[in-house]
Amino acid sequence: MKFSYRDTAGMLFVALLAGGLWNQARANTASLNADGVLVIDGKKVFPIGFTTAPPPDGKTPAGKNAIAELADAGATFLRAGPLLGAKWDDDCFAVEKQMHDAAAKYGLHCWLYLRDVTAIKNEREEALLRKIVATFKDHPGLGCYKGADEPEWGKAALPPLERAYKILKELDPQRPLVIIQAPRGTVESLKNYYPVCDILGFDVYPIGYPPGGHSQFVATNSELSMIGDYTKRAVEVSEGRKGVWMTLQIAWSGVLKPGKTLRFPTFPEERFMTYAAIINGARGLTYFGGAIPAAMTAEDKKLGWNWRFWNRVLRPVVEEIGSKSPLYPALLEPDSKLPVKVKGAGIEFCVREVGEAVFVLACKRNHTTDEVEFSGLPATRGPGEVLFEEPRKIEIKNGRFTDWFAPFEVHVYRFARAK
Repeated sequence: MKFSYRDTAGMLFVALLAGGLWNQARANTASLNADGVLVIDGKKVFPIGFTTAPPPDGKTPAGKNAIAELADAGATFLRAGPLLGAKWDDDCFAVEKQMHDAAAKYGLHCWLYLRDVTAIKNEREEALLRKIVATFKDHPGLGCYKGADEPEWGKAALPPLERAYKILKELDPQRPLVIIQAPRGTVESLKNYYPVCDILGFDVYPIGYPPGGHSQFVATNSELSMIGDYTKRAVEVSEGRKGVWMTLQIAWSGVLKPGKTLRFPTFPEERFMTYAAIINGARGLTYFGGAIPAAMTAEDKKLGWNWRFWNRVLRPVVEEIGSKSPLYPALLEPDSKLPVKVKGAGIEFCVREVGEAVFVLACKRNHTTDEVEFSGLPATRGPGEVLFEEPRKIEIKNGRFTDWFAPFEVHVYRFARAK
């Protein structure tokens, strides 16, 4: 007898209720530190996730468990919650518990979309929100909650959002609620939603024909560099007191609607967008569009996720920034106070310190190819490493070094301080 995904999830739901496979003793805690970094069970985490994730019992083309594959690459988060058009019924609760179990099993956490109850307008919605939070808040697979989607663009009324946020904080006080905005609005209009979230950011999808159509600023910047611009805008809206997460492109409606031409980011484009967001202040990243059937090959449709894009483009990017990367510890640290400066056009960079290691992450946001100079680094032991470009090294003298940058190129440097 063959069971479906929902059959299995339903039986799991019953087993969990009967056996109590998670409880308060296994519950995690989640909060933000002063740098906007997520902390779960006392451990700093850089969220690297997917909207939406593969099914928890899904498989890769090679037959490997889908969630295990993401975890092995260094991913840390999964977007969970009902899909578009789905409701929080018993089947949905069962499926979401299966997703949280899979996340916990492989060392990941879920970003749980509250969907129907992101704004509370009546007692029925309040009761449902309370049920959702009571069900998942002590699950070891839960990371954060996802609130209203793009509320500024949709001109969502504040009072129902405030009511939902108040209830959430009553039930799960420290766990962050994330609101992602469309690339629209002004700093002032976006700040209206400041009181109803703990983490904020934008979804920005520059790749398409023509490029940049997702942004309201397409007339002035249709380039990949808009990722850094919107990240800086999110930091401004946050006033330095909220976390910042950005949602980046796999696929979106602007390359999938009738009359549009399908276009995916290339590896260099996805890599640039990823680092541009981090350099400009992102403390978490989500990649959108992996589960959209219209963007999948026939084989991937059967598997429920865009594995071709994952293997060709996204996995190599995640491996660079993920939990198993030599760079990952730097993503958890505050910006360094070292007086590093750069001489050269179009360079964005940040500096992080981890023990004796100094990391410089830099990208070129314009179309020229230039040799640039960095200065202000401390004395180091030997040459610096250019991570992910081995065996390339960088010679540093008197706290200075030079390097070449092509358009939209990224370099990641690691130096060892002199003892």
